[in-house]
Amino acid sequence: MRTKVAYIPQRGTVDWDFPTDALDVVTMGRYGRIGWLRRPARRDREIALECLHKVGLADLAKRQISQLSGGQQQRVFLARALAQDADLYLMDEPFVGVDAVTERTIVSLLHEVRNQGKTVVAVHHDLQSVPEYFDNVGLLNVRLVASGRVSDVFTEANLRLTYFNAGNPLNKESADLEPRSSGVTPAGALLR
Repeated sequence: MRTKVAYIPQRGTVDWDFPTDALDVVTMGRYGRIGWLRRPARRDREIALECLHKVGLADLAKRQISQLSGGQQQRVFLARALAQDADLYLMDEPFVGVDAVTERTIVSLLHEVRNQGKTVVAVHHDLQSVPEYFDNVGLLNVRLVASGRVSDVFTEANLRLTYFNAGNPLNKESADLEPRSSGVTPAGALLR
């Protein structure tokens, strides 16, 4: 399982006082493949450096993680996940606290991962960018409201159900709404 799933937290946690550089953090993504008590091989370090290059930070490989900006740290954690070479990437708010250039880099990498036949599931709250960034969407409000292709699911009715809870007595008009879309996957299906 540890080689199949990669997790990118909203804010990565490392011991900020421990003297570790960006390359070391990314190399940690290889531990699921090499084991905890084994040293990374040269190839593992090469893969880690390639992943830093993909996120535009190869030139900061030897910089202490604590000396990087928040956006650079987020890209290091994304590179660490890429180094895992997982089948499923779980991302918690990957665009929070990053600049526009970093956001575009992350989106490009998400599309690259998708084109490799891998799955990315991301928590994302910026409705404006959903159609541009993602192929599929799941709308949640305590329970799954709808999921499927953005073009099928991202409707006014479904957004009302999501953001104006149908059970909310203050919003009587949304209480009668049902999800209206074709091609919606059943609850619990993975977004691909």
